[in-house]
Amino acid sequence: MQNKSISQLEFVALMASLMSVVALAIDALLPALNIISSSLNVIDSRDNQLLIIFIFIGLGIGPLLFGPLSDSLGRKPLVYAGFAIFIFASFICVSSESLEIMLLGRLLQGVGLSGPRTISISIIRDTYSGNYMARIMSFVTVIFILVPIVAPAIGKLILDSYGWEYIFYIQLIFTVLIAIWFYIRQPETLLLKNKIKFTSTQFISSSKELLKYKDTIGFTIISGFITGSFMVYLSTAQQIFENQYQMVNEFPYIFAGLAVSVGSATFLNGTLVVKLGMERIVTIALSLFSLNSFIYVVLFSMGINPSIYVLLIFFFIQFFSIGFLFGNIRALAMQPVGHIAGMGAAITGFISTLMAVPISIYIGRNITTSALPLFVGFLICGSISIVVLLFIKKTRLKLKFSE
Repeated sequence: MQNKSISQLEFVALMASLMSVVALAIDALLPALNIISSSLNVIDSRDNQLLIIFIFIGLGIGPLLFGPLSDSLGRKPLVYAGFAIFIFASFICVSSESLEIMLLGRLLQGVGLSGPRTISISIIRDTYSGNYMARIMSFVTVIFILVPIVAPAIGKLILDSYGWEYIFYIQLIFTVLIAIWFYIRQPETLLLKNKIKFTSTQFISSSKELLKYKDTIGFTIISGFITGSFMVYLSTAQQIFENQYQMVNEFPYIFAGLAVSVGSATFLNGTLVVKLGMERIVTIALSLFSLNSFIYVVLFSMGINPSIYVLLIFFFIQFFSIGFLFGNIRALAMQPVGHIAGMGAAITGFISTLMAVPISIYIGRNITTSALPLFVGFLICGSISIVVLLFIKKTRLKLKFSE
């Protein structure tokens, strides 16, 4: 159980804060994408999506470094290293005079933030397991969701008052405060006996071991499809609401309202997961995710956007189902690999991001005058995820009968 020097409530809040810098770095910038694009002389507005996608690329690459090293050096030192990289990268972004330099900064921001993001999952796995791990992950996500709710509005306020550069400065202040809190209150969770010396041989052997767990790989693939489809939304939300619906001032509040749908589902998940189990909830949520997107595609197959109210209803249902997926899928993937939690979090995060980025880029490039491609993407990703889930269950059933 959790070290007595920190309560479970504070532990949940601290882990959520470690993850929330990611949301702040992504969501607070959304209202400023057009302004940043203009200041960097970007011609194609679709290139704005790259400012979101590149930070995700960094979030996928970084765990390959931070995960294995955290199994060797401990969790806390790698959190500090990640924050240091993020701070350095933020100054690159602020001083950027071209899209290429800005994208480099965003990539490094993602690499840096992958440290606290990945290691927070390892810390949770060091401390909890099974459905209780999923319960803690759900509560962490509930608090984490508060950031996407308020971040775009904060970003818009800062943008209007001071300029887009100050959005990065606010992120830096937030990061330093969390780092100090983490340093003072969170004990090291990797026991000395569980430390694994970091070598290339160890990296390869741990990778091979992880690949043997079919459940881990299966749920990681599902995570890749769901993350990819959600990444499309994050990278194109500003384009859909501001350009297609001409709702520039309303965008931060619309984004916040949809974040509430994710948060409410995640909060319910914290209560339901112990009663129903992670896998049953994932099955139901994936079905809802796919069915909702199928209905939208059928109703609006001509590519003409519905009224904003109809669109928001479909988005609300879509993200409500996602709220039941993120924490549970991650916990199911990590469950068999608790003995190599750092490596497990690293490789599963890398695989899911490696899948998610091209999915996001391809679908996002097709979203120009209609939101239909987004829901087509939801439908394809959800349907394939259901097939993978059925394969996992079938494989497990075969193994059970063969014993």
